[in-house]
Amino acid sequence: MQQFALICRDAPDALAARMAARADHMAGLKTERTAGHMVDGGAMLDEAGNMVGSVVLCQFESRAALDDYLSREIYAREGIWGEIEIIPMRFVNWHGLMAD
Repeated sequence: MQQFALICRDAPDALAARMAARADHMAGLKTERTAGHMVDGGAMLDEAGNMVGSVVLCQFESRAALDDYLSREIYAREGIWGEIEIIPMRFVNWHGLMAD
């Protein structure tokens, strides 16, 4: 599996659209978590506590599989995420680390 960090910054004035699409977004995350693709993540907040983007730690068989996920992800598909930075990475092997 290839592992990625996604830094997804919302488009300007996207909060209302984000909230309207949130149930679909969360349902999709649940499906992807069940499939073993989602590791962790959450909303980025501004100083007032409003959601302004997302950080997603995920793993897919390939970059093409990640791109396929993004084509289904409502926040990406609807332009709520105005900018998506994709960073290849290697996750900490917590099980191995904690066993030492």
